[in-house]
Amino acid sequence: MATSADEVLGERRQLINVAYRLLGSVTEAEDAVQDAYARWYGLPRSRREEIRSPGAWLTTVTSRICLDVLGSARARRERYVGAWLPEPLPDRTQWNHAGGADPTGRVDPADQIVLDESVAMAFLVVLESMTPAERVAFVLHEVFRYPFAEIAGILERTPAACKQLAASARRRVTDAPAAVPATGQADVVRQVKEAWETRDIAALVALLNPAAVMTADGGGMVGTALHPVEGGALIARYMVAIADRAPGLELLERTVNGVPGLVARRAGVIETVASFDVADGRVSRIWVVRNPEKLRPWG
Repeated sequence: MATSADEVLGERRQLINVAYRLLGSVTEAEDAVQDAYARWYGLPRSRREEIRSPGAWLTTVTSRICLDVLGSARARRERYVGAWLPEPLPDRTQWNHAGGADPTGRVDPADQIVLDESVAMAFLVVLESMTPAERVAFVLHEVFRYPFAEIAGILERTPAACKQLAASARRRVTDAPAAVPATGQADVVRQVKEAWETRDIAALVALLNPAAVMTADGGGMVGTALHPVEGGALIARYMVAIADRAPGLELLERTVNGVPGLVARRAGVIETVASFDVADGRVSRIWVVRNPEKLRPWG
């Protein structure tokens, strides 16, 4: 069965979306998809023509590559300096296009990744708590609606076992706080920005849940808190102390992984991207990414 090159390359958008949700990294997602395409074109032409659904074949291979990456990532993250957080995504208007055209001919991921609730930082952080097999089963079934019969072929387990994996993963997601509408979150994030700019500790404390937690990812490359900062009052004092030590730093309201967030910019360079989890009008979680390698997509 002959397949056109356009038909095969047309699967790239879906593959990038699957891989980013599985890996939490644009770079690793692109590498996984590129590897899958390399394996496709490495097949003899006669073998490619025998494959009835190139999309299903590429999804299977990409998912298996991601499964291997997730397995090795656990060991890498044990050596990671401080907390590891998923790579934050700007919206497509903020994506860094400074590099110009990709010499490999790959499509800009800004035009590929769909920014919906399944890429919100809170959701991705929950995915990080899953085993690699749970994550693959859950993402493919719950987010992309793949049947368990197909997932079984990817994970090399029975459909019943894959259903159990997805159910176990779903319980972790169910235990996580419900998402807040973007408009409500934007109002709270804007108030946090204003209180930070005026160094108003009392206002910050009022905006933070008393049990709030702030987690920062600097990767050992820049200064940041190596351990989570717990408690609204402590977080407020920490934020004001940072503001006092960072003259010239400006806060900007930006979409982060599809929801309202903040970025900190100095001399035209974005140094920090912050995501928020808001519940009952207060911030319950803050995820701060400062590792410059994870901020490359930001313009």
